[in-house]
Amino acid sequence: MEDKEISQAVIGRLPRYFRYLGDLRDEGVERISSQELSELMKVTASQIRQDFNNFGGFGQQGYGYNVDFLYKEIGKILGLDQTHHFIIIGAGNLGQALGNYMNFERRGFIFSGMFDKNPDMIGKEVRGIKVQPMEAMEQFVRENDIDIAVLTIPKTGVVDVVEKLVANGIKAIWNFAHVDLNVPEGIQVENVHLSDSLMKLSYNFSRYMKEKERS
Repeated sequence: MEDKEISQAVIGRLPRYFRYLGDLRDEGVERISSQELSELMKVTASQIRQDFNNFGGFGQQGYGYNVDFLYKEIGKILGLDQTHHFIIIGAGNLGQALGNYMNFERRGFIFSGMFDKNPDMIGKEVRGIKVQPMEAMEQFVRENDIDIAVLTIPKTGVVDVVEKLVANGIKAIWNFAHVDLNVPEGIQVENVHLSDSLMKLSYNFSRYMKEKERS
């Protein structure tokens, strides 16, 4: 299949497909139709077929989808058939929570290092990984084939940290800092603004309550 531009909306749905298919596989389900998957995921069957057709379809008329095959194929599309080493910048509560999340390894993401500027944090361990000073970060990235940096630090100082990461070979950044990053072309960034998500939830909840009051 030739590479083609896939919309971010489609890409955004792939992890959810992957998660549901993984659960189905664990339950011993061998095949599923787009209609059955639609009922589980609350996504239209037409949308599912359109999404999968971007990558070749995967299904057979009258048979549906082989769950194990589709799970593995979507995993490949998401790059989960490869191993990615990542470091966490910021050893606070969020950084430690991410470092302690065991499922990353199941997906091929290897927690390899953690860094912080707070002297009180240096030497502490998060799942067997010792927190190192920021001064050690650049050499560590160069010498350990680190692909991804996770930022869980305040926005002050983020620009300087990102410049150092990029200069030392980081190709992807998972950004929890409260600032949108401006990085060179080719560096992949996923911004995660937790407060934005909470405000979206607040909006939907408020709208629901108003509609309930009117009914």
